[in-house]
Amino acid sequence: MPLLWGEVPLAKLDAVLVFGNVQVTAQALAALLDQGIELALLSRSGRLRGQLTPPKARNIPLRLRQYELGHDEGFCLTLAREVVAAKVASSAAVLRRFRRNHPEALWAEAIEEVARSLAGVEAAAGAEALRGAEGIAAARYFRALGRLPPPDLAFEGRSRRPPRDPANALLSFGYVLVGNELASLLDGMGFDPYLGFYHRPDYGRPSLALDLLEEFRAALVDRLSLGLLNLKVLARDDFTTTAEGGVLLGREGMRRYFPAYEKEMATPLAVDGEELTFRQLFRRQAERLARALTQGEPYRAFRLPC
Repeated sequence: MPLLWGEVPLAKLDAVLVFGNVQVTAQALAALLDQGIELALLSRSGRLRGQLTPPKARNIPLRLRQYELGHDEGFCLTLAREVVAAKVASSAAVLRRFRRNHPEALWAEAIEEVARSLAGVEAAAGAEALRGAEGIAAARYFRALGRLPPPDLAFEGRSRRPPRDPANALLSFGYVLVGNELASLLDGMGFDPYLGFYHRPDYGRPSLALDLLEEFRAALVDRLSLGLLNLKVLARDDFTTTAEGGVLLGREGMRRYFPAYEKEMATPLAVDGEELTFRQLFRRQAERLARALTQGEPYRAFRLPC
């Protein structure tokens, strides 16, 4: 439950995210650890500096199987293809949802162009081909998405490190928040969040959390970010510009962003005949992944209903 101010009972906290130069007392750290609550330290832009994690049960058989299958190219490709296909399908679903309120901005042909990218993903015979197909789909998707923000918040494609406009600042910020939640969940369930199947291991990168994040980028973060701009919950004055020309969400903007983020996370979706929140979906997908690793069940990624 991200917060910027106020008093909250520890029992209601899942994790604490500290942005920028904020002091945390030793007593507060001890209380968080005693309650099994993780604390993450992030820069103002959302870059993870480090985290304090309480001791958690380790599911050694699950981790051993994860390490074993991490060397199985066939397994990695099959799982990665499913994750990327779900990402593309959800991207098209997000565009269709936005088109209901913005038919003049989003043409049906642009959405179908994104949907057609799915064929290239499903036909990918190797990791490089899959990344190429994903790149084509992403270019088409962000080209269409760029037609949605208000004119004073122009969005001309994905930019990061640093993000160059408010829309990209929100996307990057949201990906960090969701990625951190997924990494904490995976770690608590016994996975190694740093060993992925699509995102290959790299120093300091939570690759498995990034694998799962792919399923929720468009469905959760992109949809929320563009909605906040279009509904004018956030405006240009809520963002600041860095010396490097990057754009960050300012403190006052954060005060409005986090309640909207929490509301989105707690709002149930009708998925596969159930009403599930995004946090419930995070756990469902992590449990599906555990069964895929330990029981050989085919992994089914989350796809946003149209």
